[in-house]
Amino acid sequence: MSTGLAAALTVGGVLVLAAGLWDMFRTLLHPTGQGVLSRMVMAGLWRFSRATGHRLLVVGPSGMLAVLLLWVLMQAVGWALIYLPHVPEGLVYSSGIDPADYSDAVESLYLSAVTLTTLGYGDVVPTDPWIRAVSPVEALTGFALLTAGLTWFTQIYRPLSRRRSLALELKALAGTCFADQLGEIQPEIVTRVLDTLTTEVGRVRIDFAQHSEGFYFQEKDPALSLPHQVTYLLRLRDSAVHAPGSAVRSSGGRLSVAVCQLSTVLDDTFLHVGAPPEEVLTAYATQHGHHRAPA
Repeated sequence: MSTGLAAALTVGGVLVLAAGLWDMFRTLLHPTGQGVLSRMVMAGLWRFSRATGHRLLVVGPSGMLAVLLLWVLMQAVGWALIYLPHVPEGLVYSSGIDPADYSDAVESLYLSAVTLTTLGYGDVVPTDPWIRAVSPVEALTGFALLTAGLTWFTQIYRPLSRRRSLALELKALAGTCFADQLGEIQPEIVTRVLDTLTTEVGRVRIDFAQHSEGFYFQEKDPALSLPHQVTYLLRLRDSAVHAPGSAVRSSGGRLSVAVCQLSTVLDDTFLHVGAPPEEVLTAYATQHGHHRAPA
């Protein structure tokens, strides 16, 4: 293999590795929680699922698994490109294995996969100083991928729990016609309820900003589905900002700001409606296959 081709393969491998690691960083560690590749995969699966009426896929878990597999594939292919110029001359094979039976590309990908997964069969041992120097780095990358995947899957449950809790609270308030009775309830109770809702809405907004994959999780139970219940926030907001008591109006104003911020995150990141909160929240419910909850 020529020196120029070997250098091109090495540079290409490094670029693939860097792209995968950068997407992992943007998705798991960056405050925005939005990697370009992971977002493309999740959004693509979501569009496909919507086209089928959300009958074929559980998009949230399926999308996260697909993204994780993409990261693994990018690391395996990237390291294989780095190894390829050194195969088979830089390797020693155990007895019974003839390197002539396999193409160099397949052999380098096999070496990369075995190293990335830290299996260590011992049937192929690198002797080239370059491969021996960098293969431990790939093994560490594989361990980091496993840890990152497990962490990613476990950290999504807290945002989902907060979202379900808010949906249940809104359903309970809608069931008691709370928005229609603000003038009949003690202002202290009303402000306490509205301020609590404002805090919960703010937390959900942060969850959508930092854990964008949570948008693609659907709930079969309407009582737990924020898209199904979220429009009742508009009814509460409208009733509160026109309530007779100044304290209630103040709490209603804070809730209105929180609802606006939530709709902005949903619109800018996922929906791209470019409309007032009323239309954004309705679009949010529609995307998840729910009709707008009665206000």
